Amino acid sequence: MSSPYPEMYPFEVNERLQRKDQLAIVDVREPDEFAAGHIPGAKNIPLGTIPGALNLIDPQQETIVVCQAGGRSTRACEYLSSLGYHVLNMVGGMSAWSGEID
Repeated sequence: MSSPYPEMYPFEVNERLQRKDQLAIVDVREPDEFAAGHIPGAKNIPLGTIPGALNLIDPQQETIVVCQAGGRSTRACEYLSSLGYHVLNMVGGMSAWSGEID
């Protein structure tokens, strides 16, 4: 069965950032994980707070969802895509990220 949402590899996200594409990136890790290093421009919305923070995510805009290894972002994408949000899961999460970090 195919995923209800697309996936993108970290190198693809990084290439798009290098091209200066306007990307919406939501990092669903906990605040301490986010503070330890995140993709520049990412918005931190911890997984458990997403249902109460839907107003912070534009349902029409392509949004890349990131976590540490891919598990939490998968759950976030399943939830958000079921509500009609245009989300992509970054495969491998920050563990696979080799780009710039804030």
